[in-house]
Amino acid sequence: MAVPGNRQPAEPPRDLAETELFSVDAYARSFDSAVAEIDHEQNRVALARTAFYPGGGGQPPDVGTLRWDGGSATVTRVARDGGRIWHWLDIPEIAGDVREVYGEIDWDRRHSLMRTHTALHILCGVIWTEFGVAVTGGNMEPGTGRLDFALDGITTDLGKRVERRINEEITRAREVLVDFLPRGEADLDDALIRTRADLISREIDPLRVIDIVGLDKQADGGTHVVNTAEVGHVVVTGASSKGKNNKRIRLEIADGPGGDAQPG
Repeated sequence: MAVPGNRQPAEPPRDLAETELFSVDAYARSFDSAVAEIDHEQNRVALARTAFYPGGGGQPPDVGTLRWDGGSATVTRVARDGGRIWHWLDIPEIAGDVREVYGEIDWDRRHSLMRTHTALHILCGVIWTEFGVAVTGGNMEPGTGRLDFALDGITTDLGKRVERRINEEITRAREVLVDFLPRGEADLDDALIRTRADLISREIDPLRVIDIVGLDKQADGGTHVVNTAEVGHVVVTGASSKGKNNKRIRLEIADGPGGDAQPG
C-alpha cells in the first residue's frame, strides 16, 4: 500500500516485511514461526516472525496466545529488547525443545486499538487543519485515548467542535494507507513536520508513514484500520488545559457507521 502520487512508492524493507508482520498487514491475526531464542530466566521467547505489535508511540503491545506441539501459553506482554521482539508467557517454565509455534493475537483488543489509533490521527489532522499546531504527546488504551497540543487557549465549545469535525472526516471514508518514505524525501515533506520526524533516529531509513489521504500524514509504527469509516463514531470526552501551550483532548470510540466492519 502506498500514497498515490508521481513517484514510485518505496517497498517496505524486506527484513521488516518478513519478520514484523504487523508493519505491513495490521489484519494478520495468526501466524506460524520458528522460535529464535528462549529466555528461561524471564520466561519469554523471541520468534523469527511475529504479528504481535510490541508497543510504541503511545500504543500498547498486543496480547494473545502461542501454541506448540504439546503445549500453549498466554502472551501477557510484548516488547523490543536487545534488537529482538520478545513475548512474555504466563506459564511457569518454557520447554527448551520448543522449535515451532503458532501465534494468535487477541483480535478484539487489537481491532479496538486500530480504531482508536486511527481516531487519534484524525484528531491530529483536524487540529492541524483548524489551528496549525503540532501534537506534543499522547497515549491510548483499547477504545480510549488522548492527545496533547501546543494550543494557547481552550474554549468551552472546543470539544464539541472537534468532535463534530472528527466524525465528519470519519464519514468521508478516507483511505488510510501505509507508505515507506526514503529519509531524504521525508525530510522535505512539510506535512510530516507535525510529527517532529526530525527527532526520529537518522538510522531509521526509510520511515514508515501512515497517510489518511487528504487529512493527515505521520511517521508512525503502529497499527491502523484501512478506512476512516471503520473507526465508527468518536465522542470527545474532555478538553482541558495542562499548562501554558499544552491542551489535552480525550476521546472514546463507539460502535456506529463502519465501526463493526472488520476486513481482512
